[in-house]
Amino acid sequence: MSETSIRPALITKVLPDSIAAEVGFEPGDAIVAINDTRPRDLIDYQFLCADEVLELQVLDAAGKTHFVEIEKDYDEDLGLEFETALFDGLIQCNNHCPFCFIDQQPPGKRQSLYLKDDDYRLSFLYGSYLTLTNLTQKEWDRIEQMRLSPLYVSVHATEPDIRIRLLKNQRAGQILEQLKWFQKRRLQIHAQVVVCPGINDGIHLERTLQDLAQFHKGEVPAVASTAVVPVGLTRFRPTQDELIPVSREKAEEVIQQVQALQERFRQQWGTTFAWLADEWFLIAQQELPPESHYEDYPQIGNGVGSIRQFIKHFQDIASVQLPSKLETPRRYTWVVGNAVEKAFEPLIQLLNAVEGLEVRLAALRSDYWGQEITVTGLLTGQDLLEGLKGKDVGEAILLPSLMLKQGDTRFLDDMTIQELSANLGIPMLPINGIEELIERIQG
Repeated sequence: MSETSIRPALITKVLPDSIAAEVGFEPGDAIVAINDTRPRDLIDYQFLCADEVLELQVLDAAGKTHFVEIEKDYDEDLGLEFETALFDGLIQCNNHCPFCFIDQQPPGKRQSLYLKDDDYRLSFLYGSYLTLTNLTQKEWDRIEQMRLSPLYVSVHATEPDIRIRLLKNQRAGQILEQLKWFQKRRLQIHAQVVVCPGINDGIHLERTLQDLAQFHKGEVPAVASTAVVPVGLTRFRPTQDELIPVSREKAEEVIQQVQALQERFRQQWGTTFAWLADEWFLIAQQELPPESHYEDYPQIGNGVGSIRQFIKHFQDIASVQLPSKLETPRRYTWVVGNAVEKAFEPLIQLLNAVEGLEVRLAALRSDYWGQEITVTGLLTGQDLLEGLKGKDVGEAILLPSLMLKQGDTRFLDDMTIQELSANLGIPMLPINGIEELIERIQG
């Protein structure tokens, strides 16, 4: 990566009472170099800023260059936030997985929806999954030298021919050698396996999980945990692909198969090691495992235990913050994906036990994506419009903010909250977290 391709790191926020605020940094300034080194990304920035004496080359909003010297404690944070974590551009994916959600979207939407990242830096910083198929030797060296661990890796299959078939990339067959590379260097990954019926299920799934478990040995297991996730398909995917959706019968089969392996792993390693995403139980119409099953939730980002954790947090917070009575009676509709309808029933009962409060759960499926069972984050404005039009929804709609683009008011279909609200003739109340939900229902 040449230095000329590294853009100055644009500052979007200066935290109050921070070193940066004291020095006089402002949003719109950009860091060009730290101690004569141009940071490629947030990882470089954090590493370089650990020093006690910093000389920063800064470009202000007017384009003027400044040199700023800062003395601070070792590892003390400057208090800056940036437009992006990557200052040299995104490492894009070179695979052609038929189940890739990016390729299962309609054309003509905002450009950011079509960016296919396979960037180890986002994996390290934020837990996004990568395949390891497009890393240059320089990037492998950087992972080793900077001890970028754990990373989150989409494995899908350990048999080379099956993984090549899934990723449509000849380099995909090197996965076991790559896991040995992590093992030798005492670096870790968290693995995910997206199960595609007829391709990597059955004996292939068993082989994959057994292979991955062999890397769970030692003081620093190379594979710390594995998530088993059902393939998610939309009506926009190419019709010539070989994928079929997960049926209730297939979900029951996978649950039984993986639970037998979990028992073996617990006896061998003292941990479940391979977890089933919540969706399997929702598709199979089975009860979710108890909270204790999920240990320290190592695969929460993959939807493994996220419903159990949400319910527990909701009950804990509600027991303290939920009033027994509202002075002014209120009626709301809380919109969620139909995948969680049954699981959220106890939460609705808790809310409706408050005198003067009535909350109706609107559990919707997504006709936009063509899914019978839909998680909340995939509901679009169009789905809400079709599902709620003409219904008595009370005085407002409680809208989980995970349906929206981060920091924006648009759904995945580019409809805005304002457009939806105008079409339904009802206010929308975006809610970010349980505390905000409880605040909203109290008006």
